[in-house]
Amino acid sequence: MEHHSATPGIHQIVVLGGGYAGMMATARLARRCRRLPVRITLVNPSEWFVERLRTHQLAAGQELRRHRIPDVLANTGVVFRRGAATAIDTRQRTITLDDAATLSYDTLVYALGSRTDTDAVPGAADHALTLEAPDAIRDRLAGLTAAGGGTVTVVGNGLTGIEAAAEIAEQHPALTVTLLGAGEPGAMMGDRARAHLVRALDRFGITQRSGVHVSKVLPGGVELDSGEFLASDLTVWTAGVRVSPLAAASGIATDDAGLVVTDGTLRSVSHPEVYAVGDAASVRLPWGQVHGTCQSGIPTGAYVGDAIARRLRGRKVRPFRFGYVHQPVSLGRKDAVIQFTRADDRATRWYLKGGAAVRYKESVSSSPVWSFRMSRRFNVPVTISKGGRITRAAMID
Repeated sequence: MEHHSATPGIHQIVVLGGGYAGMMATARLARRCRRLPVRITLVNPSEWFVERLRTHQLAAGQELRRHRIPDVLANTGVVFRRGAATAIDTRQRTITLDDAATLSYDTLVYALGSRTDTDAVPGAADHALTLEAPDAIRDRLAGLTAAGGGTVTVVGNGLTGIEAAAEIAEQHPALTVTLLGAGEPGAMMGDRARAHLVRALDRFGITQRSGVHVSKVLPGGVELDSGEFLASDLTVWTAGVRVSPLAAASGIATDDAGLVVTDGTLRSVSHPEVYAVGDAASVRLPWGQVHGTCQSGIPTGAYVGDAIARRLRGRKVRPFRFGYVHQPVSLGRKDAVIQFTRADDRATRWYLKGGAAVRYKESVSSSPVWSFRMSRRFNVPVTISKGGRITRAAMID
């Protein structure tokens, strides 16, 4: 069994997860700790960085540049370890990987993120595809288009489902696309932004079914809780997310959803040597709980990288501050809508649509790889808003 024991005099930092938050935390740590006796190890099951904000584009058949994590972190001193964590021993401060290797840590950054929840509805895991498998969706869509047409059902009409349905309908006009959901598409947006979104879905010919719940997914379609059956050649599941059970199984304090409960500096309330970032963290601010998005995930990663480095130098750490700014939604490649928000993500009266929204979204949702690379040289600003006075608090040791 491989075992990486702690090296005397070297502070071992392990980052679990190479998504948006984990990569930003790693890049920030590499710069901030470059003159400290620190070893940083990033653990991820794949050597490829996945841009989750763009998986709907890959699924619809577009070609995007892909990035290897070791290449992005080249010349930083970070050790990349390909593997998946299967257990965390918080007493011994060791992590067991799926190849039976163990890693020791003094500080752990828990950045395992979230995945689409296909466990809540019977048949979803077996008969639906998620955006975590964009290549499989792309191949199925190409097959349907080559056959002259077919039906695609996107389950979940949140922002992810909306983007997926619009992208598929635009790239594959011969297919009939239906968007299902319990709520209204764009329900969190203001009236004018929501109206533009609905018009765009109508323009693509997408059938919208709101206020419905899928009770079962079958090989040839979905069954609603009303008993109605909707035939579907391809079902794309975007309804709900779940996090890894690893933290809870390891005895780290989590909330009912399995998120790591954190203090004001994003440390675990039960294990202060563990920090949680991104979708894996339960982060509460004076205005409420932060919900998992790239908009909040990358700032948590940058903040934790800075916080760990400051503590290693014996300095004080200010509490994490963050406020939402917008809800950006792509509607195919030529349209988008941007709902501007208050810090707590409530819609304001301001929004963008059309070409202006496309350009805005591209500027704020473009590949974050450049910021990871630039973070090797200087601290890249990643938080658009800190939420104003409502998020201010005293210094924390």
